[in-house]
Amino acid sequence: MILRALGFFGAGALAAVVVVVVASSSPGAAASSSGGGPAPTPAPAPAAAQEPPSTPQPAVVLPAPSSPPPVTSESTSSPSSPSPVTSESKSSSSPSPSSSSSVAACPADVPADMVCIPGGAFLRGVDVERARKLGWKHLRATPQSTVSVSTFLLDKTEVTVEAWRACVATGACRKGAGPLYEDFDAPKQPIAGIKWFDARAFCVAQGKRLPTEAEWEKAARGTDGRMYPWGDDEATCARAVFMNAKGRSCGVKQRSVKNADVGRPEPVGSRPADPAGTYDLAGNSWEWVNDWFSPSWKACGDACQGHDPQGPCAGKDTCPGHTERVVRGGSWYWPADEMATWFRRPHMPANSPVFHHFGFRCARSL
Repeated sequence: MILRALGFFGAGALAAVVVVVVASSSPGAAASSSGGGPAPTPAPAPAAAQEPPSTPQPAVVLPAPSSPPPVTSESTSSPSSPSPVTSESKSSSSPSPSSSSSVAACPADVPADMVCIPGGAFLRGVDVERARKLGWKHLRATPQSTVSVSTFLLDKTEVTVEAWRACVATGACRKGAGPLYEDFDAPKQPIAGIKWFDARAFCVAQGKRLPTEAEWEKAARGTDGRMYPWGDDEATCARAVFMNAKGRSCGVKQRSVKNADVGRPEPVGSRPADPAGTYDLAGNSWEWVNDWFSPSWKACGDACQGHDPQGPCAGKDTCPGHTERVVRGGSWYWPADEMATWFRRPHMPANSPVFHHFGFRCARSL
């Protein structure tokens, strides 16, 4: 019963659960381990193995640029203008990122299910003073600084249940990886409960990869430092699927008598497109990214700075001193502040022994 209740707890790692229970003041934190009621009865429980699949996919490695842009510390000013756009680069079906440090133009032949995110500099993170006002968990995204990314392609939506099942049918994705709960299995809902390893395997099978934290934030935030993909205006249920005064998933009940108030993610694209042309970068489902988690940008150091940062150990399969990957974007289950474009949440890549309904979307280099 304890592990089942923890399945809906919002801590990023099992070791942090006690801290979050004491510190959290978000709605529902005091009820049934933040689940607001008993956890739904799952199908067979997810595997507890922490290791990657027996045939691990290649790690995402971005070569260091010859002259990365300058990085500021705890800056509150707008980011510098993006680098000039150069000639168009050819699209690549390889999951390995581009080796070019220049900013390529978006290609004319972007796949219908993806959008092009122009490269260049952007303001990442949040300044320390604002983070402290918002709450301790926002300090993970400090200090604020300017970094840059190469132009890349990103899926318009979170990967759906039907897309996941199609991958399973080909043998490229693991059968039984998800969804594991009632009312999370509609074809157009985001696939939920996926291990980081399974998310990566899906992306590689499509000739893609998981986005880096920097890429994800650039897509969600643009170049003006906004709090949400649509800007700094208040989060509403017309814009995103999250927990508001009506309840989780904006008051939509789960198809379960016992766990109706737990809510559920909605079909992808249920809300208007983000400025980048994507959907649901805020809310609906947390999304795995490629990076290992560090307690803050300051703690990460040089690995999280400059051009195309990839985080500790460049996201490789193992990273001494690091045990958790990162999810981004918030979800139907949590309040608006966790949808902030800078908000970072850690979790063990095996999604076990604490289980969460995390999803993902894929990226592709030019």
